[in-house]
Amino acid sequence: MNKQRLRWYSLLLLTARITNASRGTSNAWHFYYALVFVVMVLCGNLVVALSAP
Repeated sequence: MNKQRLRWYSLLLLTARITNASRGTSNAWHFYYALVFVVMVLCGNLVVALSAP
């Protein structure tokens, strides 16, 4: 019984480590897409302002 409990805890810790690493990757992707969106909006407004008479 003690060995099974030890396996369960080690699996739980490994899962938590993978989840935390994935969370960092997910945050990086969200930041990247938000940054691209902001640049597109700002440059889009600049292009509209330059092309308007």
